[in-house]
Amino acid sequence: MLVQRIESLVRTAVFKSANALVGFLLQDAVDRADAAFVPKPKQQRKGRETLNVKGLFGVFKLQRDYYYHAGKKQGHYPADSALGLEIGYTPALARLMCLEGADEPSYLQAEEHLREIGGIEVSARQIQRVVQRVGKDAQLWQEREVIANQCNQTDASVFYVSADGTGAPMRKTELKGRNGKQADGSSKTRQAYLGCVFTQHGVDKDGHPIRDWQSTTYVSTFSSISHFGPMLRREAFRRGMGSAKQVVLLIDGAEGLGNMGKDCFKDAVQIVDFYHAMEHAGKVIDALLGGKGHPKRKERLRHWSRGLLKNQVASLVAKAQKEAQAVGRDEEVEKELGYFHNNLDRMKYGTFRKKGFFIGSGVIEAGCKTVIGTRCKQSGMFWSLIGAEHVLALRCIHTSRRLNHYWEYRLNNHAARNDSLPLAA
Repeated sequence: MLVQRIESLVRTAVFKSANALVGFLLQDAVDRADAAFVPKPKQQRKGRETLNVKGLFGVFKLQRDYYYHAGKKQGHYPADSALGLEIGYTPALARLMCLEGADEPSYLQAEEHLREIGGIEVSARQIQRVVQRVGKDAQLWQEREVIANQCNQTDASVFYVSADGTGAPMRKTELKGRNGKQADGSSKTRQAYLGCVFTQHGVDKDGHPIRDWQSTTYVSTFSSISHFGPMLRREAFRRGMGSAKQVVLLIDGAEGLGNMGKDCFKDAVQIVDFYHAMEHAGKVIDALLGGKGHPKRKERLRHWSRGLLKNQVASLVAKAQKEAQAVGRDEEVEKELGYFHNNLDRMKYGTFRKKGFFIGSGVIEAGCKTVIGTRCKQSGMFWSLIGAEHVLALRCIHTSRRLNHYWEYRLNNHAARNDSLPLAA
């Protein structure tokens, strides 16, 4: 108890000293920003106003100038933009709130985490408010256009692009008129697309591919596949796809993703994930044997696995069709074989392995579970569309190790509001 008391007293003293110093420095920065501000045409200074700003070391009262544009009916605080304040929170605290709000399983847990770890009292509702404000801009940042001088170069032997979709539970208002897999034809979820890019420089001693350390970056959206494809393509170009020796697109065989590959990554080698191929092989075998409980099911699956890894998919399909005719299950088997008919060229696993390529989409599958699932698919959760999209944007940026880049961009955008050069603004 004595040690805890001493630690508490020391922390209180440190916080009080830091609070006084930070408050003085903030007000000095505000005064400098106001003095340097050049108002735009028709902006009139209305005087000074007080703002309670919350930061890592407490609450500060700041006096700053207020300007008003009568024609636009729009107010402006130059110091707020210069300092990058977010609804009365300092950039450092706003960044921490966004990190916790997007990373923790709920906003309530984010509130508790901030209180327990940093002694910072911010309500869950305020954390949500800041996350949604910043997350909107984060989503636009993910979708930004490619700038030539911001594209990286890569010397990787293989450059991978992968994509998948997963359903996130939504409020009823977000699901009106949408078809789904429920018994009544309705839907409980909306499709979230997740894309990733990573690189490979070589293989291990057994010839297995090795993903480069911390080379994976992510982008996400709830928009259509026609919007998601170009968005993922821009991310790939930013990462260096233009200079890559070999580009590989890893997907699960879904028709929409296959078409996206043709439209946005036409020069890439497309590979259907081996796990999904075996999953569909199991469905073919079940259709042939009349169910999952047949004693020869595992043996037949091993046969398909060995055949697929030897580029024998066409032979396996032909044998399945012949057997289906013999047992009178043509229709059921042909339905399941459709997956293989549509993906024959993407299932040359023997060739892909010899070239040292990944044949599994474990990276994007894991991303769907960690980036999307652990935050948006918890028990009892029902999201608004923009609420989930903004959270996922921040999670992708964090998982991609780009928080510094994003917040630098955001602070520059704040400061740009004080620019007097765009006279038409």
